[in-house]
Amino acid sequence: MSLWVFGYGSLLWDPGFEVAEQVVATLPGWRRSFCMSSIHHRGTPERPGLVLALDEAPEAKCNGLALRVKSGTEDKALAELRERELVSAAYLEKEINVILSDGRIQSTITYVVDPQHCQYVHLPLEEQANVIAKAVGGRGPNPEYLFNTAALLDGLGLKDAELDWLTARVKELIGE
Repeated sequence: MSLWVFGYGSLLWDPGFEVAEQVVATLPGWRRSFCMSSIHHRGTPERPGLVLALDEAPEAKCNGLALRVKSGTEDKALAELRERELVSAAYLEKEINVILSDGRIQSTITYVVDPQHCQYVHLPLEEQANVIAKAVGGRGPNPEYLFNTAALLDGLGLKDAELDWLTARVKELIGE
């Protein structure tokens, strides 16, 4: 049986596993948001960054990619995903159906925010931009995470108004 993963943030441009197929997909009932404080990958406990997470919102939908893991590498891919995504237990691993661009319904492994976790935050966009502009973590600068995600979505023709605004504002703040 195939293993599919829904990518909406860094998994879009850095899945960390061999991808056999990728298809634009929509996840209804969830919204992509910089609602997770990052103390490992894009920030530190002393200066947390922000990373994207899926926040449940019945009226929303999130566009991203359904990524099919290369056959024969599913166990390794899942172990590496869990090590990466579940590092602080702020994400919950769920099996959720997405709608592929060709209309198929596909079950995917999806990482969503735990709204009860201490890393779950809701900040105004300006505050998000200020945090992202200054944070650096184990996987690099927080602006790089934002810019890579926004660029990949843009390249797929998937507009995200909040990411576009944040990209422009963070570039302003860091003098790009």
